[in-house]
Amino acid sequence: MTNVIAINGSPRKTWNTAQLLEHALKGAASTGAETELVHLYDLDYKGCTSCFSCKLVGGKSYGKCALKDDLTPVLEKILSADALILGSPIYVGTATGEMRSFLERLLYPYIVYDPVRSSLFPKKMATGFIYTMGADENRVKDMEYEAQFRLTAAILERIFGPSEWFMVTDTLQFDDYAKYVSSGFDPVVKAQRHEKIFPDECKKAFDMGKRLGKGF
Repeated sequence: MTNVIAINGSPRKTWNTAQLLEHALKGAASTGAETELVHLYDLDYKGCTSCFSCKLVGGKSYGKCALKDDLTPVLEKILSADALILGSPIYVGTATGEMRSFLERLLYPYIVYDPVRSSLFPKKMATGFIYTMGADENRVKDMEYEAQFRLTAAILERIFGPSEWFMVTDTLQFDDYAKYVSSGFDPVVKAQRHEKIFPDECKKAFDMGKRLGKGF
């Protein structure tokens, strides 16, 4: 039986990113996989502190993060996972701070400073990343978001194995737009798009989970 872990990099547990991750895990579960959803904002941790313990020759923490905090057991669980699905909204042009700190702690210990940047991860593991954002497709193109998404995918692939990603644009940000200064958005159009398009995005997430749930 495969084991699939999803990581929610959003502070909200019931909105776009979380819903998509839940559908991805349902897809994985449909293949018989065991699943777990981790909410990063529930954890007390920090990003990489450049202690270099994971690079120390003969060190007891070589190849793993030496920091001990709420993220430590999550990183240990990932070692035994067969697939990892990440999800984050885009805040100020990139993934949330919690997701970035998580990625630092997850990825850096496995990177070897040799000519080919070898990976110390002990096996192959499929990964996926789901990005959500209030920006529409034109804004995403202008900001060149896809370049950083492809870069992250390339790093995940180099360390773990096959990686895929997709983005969900023009998401519904508020339950009531009248409560917030948000004149740059049309709440009616937002609601209509959410009703029409978001179910398709959830299906896309389900299909991703189903693919990754089959493992290698």
